[in-house]
Amino acid sequence: MRAEPLSVVVTTFDNADTIGACLASVAFADDIVVLDSGSTDATREIARRHGARVEVQPFAGYSAQKQAAIDLAAHRWVLLLDSDESLPADAAPRLRAALAAPRAAGFVLLRREWVFWRWQADRARMNHYVRLFDRTRARMSGHEVHESVVVDGPVERLDVVIDHYGERDIEGRVDKANRYSSLQVRDRDARKPRLLRTRMVFYPAVAFARYYFWRGHWRAGWAGFVAARVHAFYAFLKYAKLYESQRSGGEGERRPPDAERGDD
Repeated sequence: MRAEPLSVVVTTFDNADTIGACLASVAFADDIVVLDSGSTDATREIARRHGARVEVQPFAGYSAQKQAAIDLAAHRWVLLLDSDESLPADAAPRLRAALAAPRAAGFVLLRREWVFWRWQADRARMNHYVRLFDRTRARMSGHEVHESVVVDGPVERLDVVIDHYGERDIEGRVDKANRYSSLQVRDRDARKPRLLRTRMVFYPAVAFARYYFWRGHWRAGWAGFVAARVHAFYAFLKYAKLYESQRSGGEGERRPPDAERGDD
């Protein structure tokens, strides 16, 4: 039985260092779409060399940009990848087998994380996301950050692992934590937590324990420890910025104009 044709969609911005490996890993696809946000490096040229259809659109937010890329796909079935992700060599036959007679509207794929200077430990828990789906029965969630694919129908797990290279160093991961925590203040669903001050005090320790112990990143040595600390810092920033936003909305004292402030 012939498999359903597959579109791969990728959003990019200045990803010349990773987009080549990403697209090379999906060369088997029937259609490859790259939606670029205005890269100033060689991202678009590299994508075209790999046979991708390249479109350009100003960045509309993580969720909206990915939805726009999905809408450009030529086929019903879509594989959604980030520009710093790639598939292993044995992924193609497994994807084709799943699409030969798809019994679900979407499929969950696992993701293996590069943690600063090494891959996560083999026995550490991997993240998992819906990445292969029937686009006529799916949409992006609309969240400012941690956007996901929402599927109208059954979802099954597929034994395919995505390699995610992510941030190259601690500075990059801290920058991302700062950026994402600010975006979450704008997210309607994230602005409604109860016991906000209690969460700000205690949840970072919970986040560290979950990442380091429960998810098994202690197996990655110091790389896992540092990643868990940054993850806990992100949890703190998220609630601290929400608290700051609530205070600046009318509870706290007004900030003096810069011209009237003394130099400390």
